[in-house]
Amino acid sequence: MDNLLQRLPGARRALFSAFHVGGCQSCAYRDEETLAEVCTNHGLEIEEAIRTLLESHQHDQTMLLDPVSVFAKLNAGEAILLVDTRTREEHEAVTIAGSQLMTQELQQSLFATPPEQAIVLYDHSGRDALDHCAWFRGHGLKNAFALTGGIDAWSRDVDPSLPRYRLEME
Repeated sequence: MDNLLQRLPGARRALFSAFHVGGCQSCAYRDEETLAEVCTNHGLEIEEAIRTLLESHQHDQTMLLDPVSVFAKLNAGEAILLVDTRTREEHEAVTIAGSQLMTQELQQSLFATPPEQAIVLYDHSGRDALDHCAWFRGHGLKNAFALTGGIDAWSRDVDPSLPRYRLEME
C-alpha cells in the first residue's frame, strides 16, 4: 500500500470514501499490505477497487498544480493565495515567500468569504495537501489546489535556497 499511496496520492481518501477502508482504526490497513490483501481482508472486489483508484486519481489530477507552474503564474502577476498547512514550527523554519500559515481563523475567513483568486495549499511532501484541497473544495472553495510534492518539490524545482528537510513520521 505504501508504494500505491506514493503513486496515487489520493488512494487513501478514495478507498475510504468508496468502501470505508483505511480511514479509522476498525477499517485500517498496514502500509506493507498489498492492495490484494486489503481487498481480501475487507471483502472488496479487486477490480472494483482498482477502477475506483484510477478514477479517483484522474479526478485528483485536476486539483494538483506543480511548483514550476505556480511559480510561473506568480511571476506573471496572477493573484494566488499560498497556504501552508504544515505545523507552525515548520512554517517558521522554512516557508515559501508570501505564503500564510493555515490557522483556524484563516480557514474560517476563507470559508466565510471565498476569495476569487486561486488558493494553493502545500505541506511538506504533498502527501496531505490533496486531502486538504478536497476538504476546501467540499466547503465551496472550488478554486483550491494542492501543490504537487509540497515545499520539498518547491525547494527542489523552484527555489533551491530553501532548505530541504525530512520528517521522521513520513
